[in-house]
Amino acid sequence: MDKHPGITFARLCMASVFVVMGGYRLWGAYQGIPITGSTLTFSVIELVLGLLIAIGWRVRVTAALAALLMLADALLSHRFWSLAGAEQGAQLLHFMKNIGFVGGLLLLSLVAGQPRRRF
Repeated sequence: MDKHPGITFARLCMASVFVVMGGYRLWGAYQGIPITGSTLTFSVIELVLGLLIAIGWRVRVTAALAALLMLADALLSHRFWSLAGAEQGAQLLHFMKNIGFVGGLLLLSLVAGQPRRRF
């Protein structure tokens, strides 16, 4: 488990995005909101990865897998390059948010479980 409280806090913040959004879509499906099979699958994977990151289980691997999931989501769900005007700007914002999140997850996968360095 991470010994630095800042890494633990960052890990929990990143995990919360997956847990909340995956759980939100699954709850909506349970309540009868139509959802595609691929979105349902994505949401289950998202929720599970978020929970695994939150509890600190094999953070290096789960954070790397979550980064791949976010990259796929950015490329498949936020195709700003095929839009114009305000809609393009909105999708570019979501795309770049996901790319930034990918960077955070990759950083987490690199530092998780590392001994604290003293300078």
